[in-house]
Amino acid sequence: MPETPQKPYIEFREVCKAFGEKIILDRVSFNVLPGETVCILGRSGVGKSVSLQLLMGFLKADSGQVIVAGKDITDSSEVDMEAIRKKVTMVFQNGALFDSLTVGENVAFPLRETRELNDEQIYEIVDGLLKMVGVQEMRDLLPSDLSTGMKRSVAIARALAARPECVLYDEPTTMVDPLMAQLLGDLIKRLKIQLNLTSIVVTHDMRLAKKLADRVVFLYEGKAIFFGTTAEMEKSPETIVQEFLELDELKLDELKVKC
Repeated sequence: MPETPQKPYIEFREVCKAFGEKIILDRVSFNVLPGETVCILGRSGVGKSVSLQLLMGFLKADSGQVIVAGKDITDSSEVDMEAIRKKVTMVFQNGALFDSLTVGENVAFPLRETRELNDEQIYEIVDGLLKMVGVQEMRDLLPSDLSTGMKRSVAIARALAARPECVLYDEPTTMVDPLMAQLLGDLIKRLKIQLNLTSIVVTHDMRLAKKLADRVVFLYEGKAIFFGTTAEMEKSPETIVQEFLELDELKLDELKVKC
């Protein structure tokens, strides 16, 4: 008997979003299966981060449907979105850590909100998460003591503390050095395998996409002009996609020269 097709965990159906006269997303459609990692690619200002904000309910689509955890959230109330955000969490580009809390207390924050655990249990989980992301020795430091890459690692640990089914990453390797970018990419991939997480990674870094993505969405001028695997993307007839790939190769060559 043929296998029953998996139901998408996340789905955009003909989603439109504009700010005033500026169209950001124009009938964009794609889906993410449970346990899958999809990367959203494209140049700056094409709606990559807006897509994540629609999924989190921070913005509302003008038309179309946004499905998260199998539920249509297009017109969901803030109360309904609170339930969704317990399943889906986001790692912001700036880390969004609390400056006045230590690294350990930042990671503990989602655990304390549930009020289900005592301090000893919380500290045990925090130490385990910090070890998992490679920053255990930084537990007692403040965010101001950390590099950009380390802040992102802590932000990932905090996101995992909420025990989500899905994690959204907004430009995880932007503004970090190449070594840290590689470490963050390895971490995101390892977490997906170990925890069977569904993930969306917004990036302009093709090397990261090749490492992580089961499939990629390429946005251009408000439209999803490609949706498929990275191997299929390399064969895409779309001129703008090929230009993007060539530009990424040039950046990689420049990096090799510098090294």
